[in-house]
Amino acid sequence: MSYELFIGDYAYSSWSLRGWLLFRALNILPKIHLVDFNQTSVADQLVGIAPARTVPAMRTAEGTVIWDSLAMAEELHSRHPEGALWPDDPAARGLGRALAAEMHSGFAALRSECPMNLRTAYRDVRLSDATQSDIARIETLWTHARDRYADLGPWLLGRYSIADIAFAPVAARFAGYDVALSDSAQRYVDTHLADPWFREWRDMALTIGDTLPWYAKPFDTRPWPEPA
Repeated sequence: MSYELFIGDYAYSSWSLRGWLLFRALNILPKIHLVDFNQTSVADQLVGIAPARTVPAMRTAEGTVIWDSLAMAEELHSRHPEGALWPDDPAARGLGRALAAEMHSGFAALRSECPMNLRTAYRDVRLSDATQSDIARIETLWTHARDRYADLGPWLLGRYSIADIAFAPVAARFAGYDVALSDSAQRYVDTHLADPWFREWRDMALTIGDTLPWYAKPFDTRPWPEPA
């Protein structure tokens, strides 16, 4: 089955990272269409796949357009159950869906104050109380999942799943904005930073596209952190 995937800038588009990771986890190579954040609006560049107006968006072989990352995840899981994007165990799957859904709809302060930027890392970042509250909630969620499934592997549900894809850009934010975390949460961030798929995406982020100045923040910079 063939797919087309429409994504934004590799360095900055956190939602696009999620869409791309879904296909990478399934070992499916879609036809990639890159939406240029330097050009007209994203919606204008997606007029050919209406009603999509955001990235990521995918078009299936029969022409169905799906323009929401969580909808893409669930549809791809339905179409490719052998890919195990969700675990078979209903308890783990239910927890994973709750984790992904809260990430999908929440944490507005973190998203706004710390946009993903895979080209730049900062040190001594001063974050608002609202963002610190988001960080604390995310640590609570991660700890809950890791305490239950640590014996099955290093990911939230043990094995890699849609829940980890949902939080991959969050791990990138925590790394890039020098967020102080618990040991358990930092290990989970390091797991993402060491993941070959994440590293492949970041390599593309460093070589494809322009550095967009409106993503810069007024903090001291540092080298991008490597996993422990």
